Amino acid sequence: MIFLVLTDGFLQIWRLITNFFFLGPFSFPFAFRLIIIAKYGVSLERGPFDQRTADFVWMLFFGALSLLGMAAVPVLWSPFMGVSLVFMIVYIWGREFPNARISIYGLVSLKGFYLPWAMLALDLIFGNPLKPDILGIVAGHIYYFLTVLHPLAGGKYVFKTPRFVYLLFLFGRVAFRGRSYRLSGGGGRRQTPPATGGSPAATTGEQQQGNAAEGIAFRGRSYRLDTHTNAST
Repeated sequence: MIFLVLTDGFLQIWRLITNFFFLGPFSFPFAFRLIIIAKYGVSLERGPFDQRTADFVWMLFFGALSLLGMAAVPVLWSPFMGVSLVFMIVYIWGREFPNARISIYGLVSLKGFYLPWAMLALDLIFGNPLKPDILGIVAGHIYYFLTVLHPLAGGKYVFKTPRFVYLLFLFGRVAFRGRSYRLSGGGGRRQTPPATGGSPAATTGEQQQGNAAEGIAFRGRSYRLDTHTNAST
């Protein structure tokens, strides 16, 4: 780990965090990794980690700590470990959705359980380094074993999300909580009183006619694309 923070004799502690944000130079693999984060990371957050944002963040934090611990071994050292963290997400997704059907480049269809191994084979074919992928698989399996496999086998569930992570998210919700207004609602629109001598009913009718005239350009009938309303028989 000392190789990560020592550069030219200076202590650069921020490298322990920033090295996970580098996913390689701008290329097709770089775009592919961004797609993986957007697809499988969001799928995990909306699926097994739904309403458990603190647990999701703790998973990533544990993965980063595990990878940094592996980097302390000279043979496993790597200056950038963002690819390994992405591969950890893929591995955990494959374990959480083992029967999901996925397609790779529209050529091969397989179950989600085999997704990390298929991506490992693709990196082998394309000549990409395999060490980041293998480290990500190891980190993902350690997390999945401690949180799922070991408790299911009868072991005690001791790997819990620390309390300070929950407190951090609770503090964030309180700090950014405030009153919101709809832009089109009446909260931010000043109502003008009716003119003297005018009828309230007439004024209300004029306002309704004005509102109808304002929205006539966007008024129409909508259809769902997956219904048979517009389908021709």
